[in-house]
Amino acid sequence: MLLPWRNVKLLFDQNLSHQLPARLADLFPQSAHVRLLGMERASDTIIWDYAVQNGYVIVTQDSDFVERSKLRGAPPMVVWLRCGNATPQKIEALLRAHSTSIIDLSQPGGGIYLEIF
Repeated sequence: MLLPWRNVKLLFDQNLSHQLPARLADLFPQSAHVRLLGMERASDTIIWDYAVQNGYVIVTQDSDFVERSKLRGAPPMVVWLRCGNATPQKIEALLRAHSTSIIDLSQPGGGIYLEIF
C-alpha cells in the first residue's frame, strides 16, 4: 500500500531546477519537471492541461498559475513558491518542510493553491 504522499505527483515549472524531482523522489516519487517531459517551451495552458490530465500538482514561482487557479479552480492544485531566487537546496528544504501541507492540498477539499514563503 502506498503512503498518502506517494500518490502526490508534483510537476515543476520551468522556472525551477530540473533536479528537484530526483531530489524529492523519496517523498514524491512520481514527480516530473516540464523540461524532462519536453515541455520547456510550453505555454501555461499546455502545462495546466497536462497537469489536469495526469494528476499533477503544479509547483511554480510564477503567479500566473495562481491567477489561473483562482479563475478556473482545481484541479490542478498549485504550490506557489514565494521564496525569490533560491537555490535548489533551499527549495527542496522548503518543500520538505511543507510536505504535509502539500499532501493536504492534494486531497479533496484541500484548496486550490498553497503559498510557501
